[in-house]
Amino acid sequence: MRRSWGLTAALVLTVAAGAGGSLAPTAAALTPPVAFTADDLPTWQTNGIVWALAEANDTVFVGGTFSAVRPPEGAAGTPKTAVNFAALNTATGAPTDCTLSFTVGSGTATVRTLVVSPDKKTLYAGGYFGAVNGTPVSSLAAIDIATCAPRANFTPSFPATVRALAVTDTTIYAAGDFGTVEGQTRQRFAALTTAGDLLPFTANADEPGRAIEVTPDGRHVVLGGDFFTVNGSNSHALAVVNATTGAVTRAYPNGWIHQNSVVKDIETDATGFYTANEGTGGGVFDGRIAMNLDFEQRWRDTCLGATQAVRSYQGVLYSASHAHDCSSVGEFPDGRRYHLLAQPTTSTGKLGWFPDTNDGGAPPEVEGIGPRVMTISGTGTTKYLWVGGEFTTVNGAPAQGLTRFASGPDTGAPTVPVASAAAVTPNAVQVRWRSSLDLDDSKLTYKVYRNGAASPVATVQGDSLHWSRPQVSFKDTDVTPGQTYTYRVSASDAAGNTSSLSATATVTVPTSPEPYASQVIADGASLYWRFDESTTPYAADSSYGDNSGLYVNAPALRQTPGAVSGASTAVSLNGTDEQIYSDRRQTPTGAFTVETWFRTTTYRGGKLIGFGNNTTRNSGSYDKHLYMTNTGNVVFGVYSGSVRTLTSLGSYNNGAWHHAVGTQGPEGMRLYIDGKLVGSNGVTTNQQYAGYWHVGADNLSGWPLKPTSNFFAGQLDEAAVYPKALTAAQVAKHYSLASAPADSVATVTASEDTYVNAGATDTNYGTSSSLAVRGTSAYESYLRFTLPSAPAGTVLKSARLAVKTTTMTGAGSVDSQSVVPVTGAWTEDGVTYDTRPALGPEPVGTLTGATDGSAVYSAALDTSAVSARLGGSYSLALTSTGTDPLWLWSSEAAAAEGTPQLVLTFGAP
Repeated sequence: MRRSWGLTAALVLTVAAGAGGSLAPTAAALTPPVAFTADDLPTWQTNGIVWALAEANDTVFVGGTFSAVRPPEGAAGTPKTAVNFAALNTATGAPTDCTLSFTVGSGTATVRTLVVSPDKKTLYAGGYFGAVNGTPVSSLAAIDIATCAPRANFTPSFPATVRALAVTDTTIYAAGDFGTVEGQTRQRFAALTTAGDLLPFTANADEPGRAIEVTPDGRHVVLGGDFFTVNGSNSHALAVVNATTGAVTRAYPNGWIHQNSVVKDIETDATGFYTANEGTGGGVFDGRIAMNLDFEQRWRDTCLGATQAVRSYQGVLYSASHAHDCSSVGEFPDGRRYHLLAQPTTSTGKLGWFPDTNDGGAPPEVEGIGPRVMTISGTGTTKYLWVGGEFTTVNGAPAQGLTRFASGPDTGAPTVPVASAAAVTPNAVQVRWRSSLDLDDSKLTYKVYRNGAASPVATVQGDSLHWSRPQVSFKDTDVTPGQTYTYRVSASDAAGNTSSLSATATVTVPTSPEPYASQVIADGASLYWRFDESTTPYAADSSYGDNSGLYVNAPALRQTPGAVSGASTAVSLNGTDEQIYSDRRQTPTGAFTVETWFRTTTYRGGKLIGFGNNTTRNSGSYDKHLYMTNTGNVVFGVYSGSVRTLTSLGSYNNGAWHHAVGTQGPEGMRLYIDGKLVGSNGVTTNQQYAGYWHVGADNLSGWPLKPTSNFFAGQLDEAAVYPKALTAAQVAKHYSLASAPADSVATVTASEDTYVNAGATDTNYGTSSSLAVRGTSAYESYLRFTLPSAPAGTVLKSARLAVKTTTMTGAGSVDSQSVVPVTGAWTEDGVTYDTRPALGPEPVGTLTGATDGSAVYSAALDTSAVSARLGGSYSLALTSTGTDPLWLWSSEAAAAEGTPQLVLTFGAP
């Protein structure tokens, strides 16, 4: 890496070790202890790879393999020649007037390492080059920062690439591919005076050196690279040597770091040092190691993904890699790549900081690694984290080779929540949403708005990471049976950046419990997916476990009829690449039950529901599952040292809905189909590991009667998981309740609506987007609905009129409004105050409390009066005796959200 040690470093260590001391204010808007936003700043770009970064006096020095720099994407400006080096302004990201060309007579010149002297006066550059601005050098150069000129009297000879440098007040330490320096044997590591004279320091290694750093006390040097021996001692990839002699102080024998893993970078701070490792081969150590100053390991982060650089700052270790599998430390499974990560210097757990790059170009031109180097700059209160490498995008937008992130301000808003709402009992609505993602804030604040009100009905906090976005929910108990409610949710970070409101989630509260769903919840489901969504990817959890899911590859939703009576729908999977998996990693232990309904005619089988240790890729560990064979049999299986299964004798791929339940508890395993026990054994244990619940697909290799396809083709509904074994009676009850009568809701929007005005007696308002109600001077509104007949075997159980106030100032009213049947004739485009229709003698409902603008309100209507008009046309008037007008949206208004409307709930007599 690159580090200068001396008086400046000592001051840094003193402040860091002090009581709460800090060199720069923490960005309070970020989730502590992260110090930088994830919002990338406009920065000049390179046309090649950036290998090295260093900083001094608000200038960032850039080294690599490139020939030009250009303005940020879309910005004005002209590209500039830059031969393997550039100097950029820390705060603007634009070039300074310092121009250096690093060249070589034959081969490809490259700058691989840059480091600034402790006094900030000299820049040292290493790599493979023979001249700087025409001044002869040999792969190591000293640059006077004030004049931007190479020091002609600094001419040490390195016959091969110098890959890393560290500098103190008196000494330069180098690592690389060389075997000699100044004609004397120095294999891969060497030390020189700041004048360029070779020192006796000898730390000969058998393979290239890639990283070098000095410990905070200046007594030792930490070496990193590909080597297996240092001065003859068995030490692979990492070693600590005496800073004066090079004698080995601490060796790490081959195997302590895997033989196919090398150290690419080393970082030191006041508490110890950190390595960035890259492995070759599947599962080879690719992560980071934290070491204490006694040279013992503090922790080891075994994430896979070729770590290239590490940087410690204010208690956080920032890393550059392409991490793709952190399951070994309890985080994300093998899958997408994360190129920039942050974690406390005290542990492996990742923090909520997720700016990202891509890998960059494709081999053989580049390795496709992504970011390779980092530095922190800035002499003022604003600090900047600079990142260089071979990437070509940052946060999804074009940016090549360079990017930077500031300590503030934080300007990025969280993603918009995806919300839904459901009610299975008359006394509560469950509002739930997938937690939003903010690239630099893991703790977000959500506000829930009901019926368009300006003030939230609830404020909820929730944590989320890129790979763990669990459901957040709010239980609204201030509800009325039969009434329709709308909900929208926003997400805000600590800086006040707020997302747009979610799409509206609408729910009508039932007048009686939904038989099936309320029983599943009462029986303790910890995951309950009903598949009632209208859009992907979020699959809501109706249990109290907040175990939401994600639809993969957009399966067909809202399939009817569902498996249970009522309005609930099913999901249809194509049997090729569609499934649903849970959004939160968990480790089930002990007894459990898996339950689902399915309907299919497939002869290729597939997994119905189960548990596995991956998400979209095939799991390596997988059991606690129900799957179908090619012949339509259902298998329930667990792994308890060997696969243990129960198989139904009957086949169930006949196109009808079937209920499948697998339980395991103290009495063993049980398999139920359509409410009846079809198999049992005494196996009471299963494999315990961290993973995700899957519906519709996952690995089945090695299981008996393995079907042709892991993916199920057909419809699935009402999938549930319980942390206990359901009893036979509970399973049978679930099956029977699926066909029990359930309430159904019909929503009828006004077919005609208008109002009349006593102040304009001959004016018709049929095309107006508004309705009005007032006693003096009078406004009256008229609404016409075409009512459905009651579904067979049901009666009308409740009826409500829903309206929405407009956004105009004073749209709400402190007065109440009567809902009165219209007995006379009227038409939307013909009625005026002079021709207003006759009204019935008694109101059938009263609207009260409609005081806010842009909010939905409803009035309960007399059920018997509405029942008498089912199957025909029904007209209602809104009247008032007060003086405060109520302004409503008419059905013509886009903002009306379907109002005015009647919400009719039908159920068993």
